[in-house]
Amino acid sequence: MDNIYEQLKTLDFIIVGVYLLVLIGIGYWVSFIKARDKEENLFLAGHSLGWSSIGLTMWGTNVGPSMLIASASIGYTTGIVAGNFGWYAFVFIFLLAVVFAPRYLGANVQTLPEFMGKRFGDSTRTILAWYTLATILISWLALTLYAGGILVGQILNLPLWSSVLILVVIAAFFTIAGGLKAIAYTNVFQMILLIGVSLILTVVGVIKAGGPLAIYEATPGEYWNLLLPRNNASYPWIAIILGYPVMGVWFWCTDQSMVQSVLGAKNLKQGQLGANFTGWLKILDVALFIIPGITCFVLFPGLDNPDEAYMTMVTRLLPVGMVGMVMAVLIAALVSTIDSALNSLSTVFTMDIYIKKYKPEASQKQIVGIGRMVTFFGAVVAIFLAIAFERVNSLNLFDKFQAVLGFIAPPMSVVFLFGVLWKKTTSRAANFTLSVGTIISIGLGSAYIFVSPSFLESLEPDGWLKVIQQFIIWLTSIHFLLLSFYIFVILSVCAFALSWFDPKANEQKQVDYGTLPKPGKKVWLLWGALIVVMLGLYILFNGH
Repeated sequence: MDNIYEQLKTLDFIIVGVYLLVLIGIGYWVSFIKARDKEENLFLAGHSLGWSSIGLTMWGTNVGPSMLIASASIGYTTGIVAGNFGWYAFVFIFLLAVVFAPRYLGANVQTLPEFMGKRFGDSTRTILAWYTLATILISWLALTLYAGGILVGQILNLPLWSSVLILVVIAAFFTIAGGLKAIAYTNVFQMILLIGVSLILTVVGVIKAGGPLAIYEATPGEYWNLLLPRNNASYPWIAIILGYPVMGVWFWCTDQSMVQSVLGAKNLKQGQLGANFTGWLKILDVALFIIPGITCFVLFPGLDNPDEAYMTMVTRLLPVGMVGMVMAVLIAALVSTIDSALNSLSTVFTMDIYIKKYKPEASQKQIVGIGRMVTFFGAVVAIFLAIAFERVNSLNLFDKFQAVLGFIAPPMSVVFLFGVLWKKTTSRAANFTLSVGTIISIGLGSAYIFVSPSFLESLEPDGWLKVIQQFIIWLTSIHFLLLSFYIFVILSVCAFALSWFDPKANEQKQVDYGTLPKPGKKVWLLWGALIVVMLGLYILFNGH
């Protein structure tokens, strides 16, 4: 992609600049001109978000560099199998809407650590707060900044550190100035543009390739299967079916960055409809991000680096000016993810650590001040972590994102599923899972991602060191999604045993949800329609 910068024209740079000015203008209008209640809006938008803002915010937060660039790369090499990360998600977004959201809103919480604190006590809330901060820094900020820095560096011909700095400055503006409401307003604008330009790229590419039938005939049959054979090296069906749910529960139901817009809903119905809207938007993932990669495989076969697939399509198929618009929207997707993560980082630290542990009597001015300070320091730490990722050479970009999420997910998925669905789950079980379970999960994940099997095989250790060597070699032979599932099962067994044999299990306090309302007819109708459509898509794309 060394030639991307040279292929951009002056008009393209002008369009990128104008877009960024419009984006900043919207943020300024929401933050300083439009009347708002600063006491509530900084974190939960004053519980003012409707279904459209919620859906677009959740989808916008999920759409990052891995979706835009890495999905096209996976599409180029393996077809639509990576579409499972978008389409299989509807199951867990549904779980959020009908199981978790009523309890979150019924408990009247601002953060998920606060929710777990009501369920298991302050010790669990504190552990979970620090856990959440770490996951936001690593999975949302550092990895996104790393991938985004690569992209911006290719566009502007800049080194990684300066590209990362540019992204942080733009994103931090919205979070520091206006909180979630500014993010929600700008996400609506960004996502409309994202849908538009990505759809144009897909349509232009398909027409250039001779139409859908020509693309189908020019690609291997397995390119159109969502579920691949068990012996497939990339994504065997067993890994998708068993491993993705662990990630899905954590990502869509318990991750502060994803759930925060639902917590800011006007009411439960708007939250459930917003989640449903996100599910419909996820259908677009394959068309907007994976099909361009498959089309690139037909039009430009033999790319040395499949990660160039998306940008090759952009620079070779779109006219001057439109290329600039795509660049602008790619930056928008990055900013969308980064600013939502910065806002969540600020919210969790302020509400669950600063106020809860250190200064419960803090004034609103102090709360806002500490929130903005955390945003600043979080951004600084994320910059250094992103630069550090540049030195890691292991999985490709898409798999690196999914592997990190897969190894973060098990402890959180276990604690929330057990905490919500089983009344006998104890604080001891929750704290063990979040502390010891995290050490196990992150430890195994680090060995999987960072340790090279070829390096280990070159060593000749004795005794216990040889056992450890063989264990890690065996570990790296397992698909990371299956390994995530195995960790989930082990932690689930531990949580069950610690709760079942605890004599005080029946004395566990429960969260007062009030009267849990049942979803209305409109909610059930829209979710029923989405489920039927998704089942139809899975049947359609598994007969090849």
